[in-house]
Amino acid sequence: QVQLVESGGGLVQAGGSLRLSCAASGRTFCSYGMGWFRQAPGKEREFVAAINWSGGSTYYADSVKGRFTISRDNAKNTVYLQMNSLKPEDTAVYYCAVGLSTTRLRDKRVNYWGQGTQVTVSS
Repeated sequence: QVQLVESGGGLVQAGGSLRLSCAASGRTFCSYGMGWFRQAPGKEREFVAAINWSGGSTYYADSVKGRFTISRDNAKNTVYLQMNSLKPEDTAVYYCAVGLSTTRLRDKRVNYWGQGTQVTVSS
């Protein structure tokens, strides 16, 4: 059974940093795209970042470009999201996602979702 387990969320002041991790189990995803989405209260789930199978290509939403960095460790079947210069508008539940490609992830065509981790940024 495939499981994606996120960790690293929490409460941080504006300008601070957090690092999210998502560990996959049940199968290996070294040939898949992996990514992060977020959903704020009352809003739709939105794409945040994606990384291709090798880690050689990354994609970001305009709202996080230059502040967030996605990376992956295929040996650990884990994807990370380093979030710097956090803003109150980054407050949301962050979800890990796996898809056949980064293109499909950006189209929200997700094969597997994590359960989510809360990130709260105070002003």
